[in-house]
Amino acid sequence: LFCPLFHPWNTQAATMALSMRQTAAFKAQKATGVSRSRRTVTVRAALVQKAEYIWADGQEGMPNKGMIFNELRSKTKTFEADMGFDPAAYPDWSFDGSSTGQAAGNNSDCILRPVRVITDPIRGAPHVLVMCEVFSPDGTPHPTNTRAKLREVMTDKVKAEQPWFGLEQEYTMLAKTSGSVYGWPAGGYPAPQGPFYCGVGAESAFGRPLAEAHLEACMKAGLNISGINAEVMPGQWEYQIGPVGALELGDEVHLSRWLLHRLGEDFGIVPTFHPKPVKGDWNGTGAHTNYSTSAMRVPGGMKVIEAAIEKLSKTHAEHISQYGQGNEQRLTGRHETCDINTFKYGVADRGSSIRIPLPVMLKGYGYLEDRRPAANVDPYTVARLLIKTTLLN
Repeated sequence: LFCPLFHPWNTQAATMALSMRQTAAFKAQKATGVSRSRRTVTVRAALVQKAEYIWADGQEGMPNKGMIFNELRSKTKTFEADMGFDPAAYPDWSFDGSSTGQAAGNNSDCILRPVRVITDPIRGAPHVLVMCEVFSPDGTPHPTNTRAKLREVMTDKVKAEQPWFGLEQEYTMLAKTSGSVYGWPAGGYPAPQGPFYCGVGAESAFGRPLAEAHLEACMKAGLNISGINAEVMPGQWEYQIGPVGALELGDEVHLSRWLLHRLGEDFGIVPTFHPKPVKGDWNGTGAHTNYSTSAMRVPGGMKVIEAAIEKLSKTHAEHISQYGQGNEQRLTGRHETCDINTFKYGVADRGSSIRIPLPVMLKGYGYLEDRRPAANVDPYTVARLLIKTTLLN
């Protein structure tokens, strides 16, 4: 039971409690005639920092959870001092894996190991958000720990290529009470697509306050968020993370997703990464991933880009199998997508699997855009597959 009056960092209450204990002890001594010459008083330092440990349960979009429930979990740990921003300064922690689908009940403790620490923009300094990897009780990376799999491919050869990533995270806002797209008429549909992409005005932009609050939070947290925009379907938005390195991509996408869901609590809005939240003539929701290496980013880099695309064409099935749950609902060949069973690339072609932006073609160097990942894709997995196919095959 928690009683604020006698909380150990309430100085006045602590003094009062100590005085009461001393008075009781004195009365007991008088009654028994026994005197005690030594007393022990324990004083606990004030707790000054909250650290939100965040991890993924690896079940984004899986049938057992459904498309609406997200994969991120978190819980708060307090500290008596400001622990700073070095992940090594934060201790490992554990959680009940049987309650997250990550362990059996008879051996349910999973380990959280901090890997990235940022400012908590909601609670404010000195409080922090702590991104964690998940480990099994025997100390090995948990099967849901896709960050560990990415670490394995980050060889010296790969690091020398300096791979950069930028992920365009699309999402759809749902009304918490009804489950319908936020801002849509009750039991009906808005006007057909067309006026909403990058639209301005109450008739075109649904849910801007949450999108703006999320942008502000990511900036305050120090995440590399490049921008936001309203998307083609009303109630659908996008933000961009990058350019960043491979591990940083996954860390920052997960942390930004956590912030989006957490702020959604305050707005009564449920953000979903469902790749096709509304059936019919409406755009799906993706996570287009921009990718480059140092050789692609210098004059003459177009040849390197084209060579990478050739390699990607040969591993299409492998990528598609890990590019998100329910992606077949989105990759139909319509609504700015290429059919899921087809691989093609083109310049400025949003109906392709891999797009070469027009400015890149005109300069002759830059980056490529992989348009296949669904919005619910694991960002560590995207980075790992692009590196594996283009740099290690």
